[in-house]
Amino acid sequence: MTILLAIVLGTLFGFVLQKNGVTRSGSVRKMLQLEEFVLMKKILLGIGGSSLVLFILLSLGLFNTSHFSIKSMYLGVLVGGAIFGLGWGIAGFCLGTAITALGELSKKALVFVLGGLLGALAFMYAYEPLSDTILFEPLGGATTLADTQNGKNPSVFESHSLLVAGAISAVFIGIALLLPGKVE
Repeated sequence: MTILLAIVLGTLFGFVLQKNGVTRSGSVRKMLQLEEFVLMKKILLGIGGSSLVLFILLSLGLFNTSHFSIKSMYLGVLVGGAIFGLGWGIAGFCLGTAITALGELSKKALVFVLGGLLGALAFMYAYEPLSDTILFEPLGGATTLADTQNGKNPSVFESHSLLVAGAISAVFIGIALLLPGKVE
């Protein structure tokens, strides 16, 4: 049943990505170059709205957090994030959008996915030599912005999680509404 749910949700997610134009690398590149803002508006509205719903469900105890895992921060995560962001900006794809674009038989997406697999293979071989370097020294513990697991991990705002989540969601939605362009 779990795998069936994952397939259904993944298909729905891919459909939404495709429908919103996220699978077209040119749209993403124009957004990152601050030439067009419609895609950015959609992303910010999606993050803001879904975050608010998630935190409401968490605060009502209607969402099981047993599968949530908060990781510690490492310098390697920041370096990896910078590499990911650079690749996203150059290619106009991230992993989810590239996989969805494969469904459209995009040659650019195929090259991107193969490059990502080669990068993962390279990291697999480089992991052990790098594991004792500064890249894997923790920069801090597993801290969350708001408490989502009833005190399991320390959080910055322990007693006002829903308020903090609402404020962050409102900021994301507010920025989206202030950006130029019309969401269809």
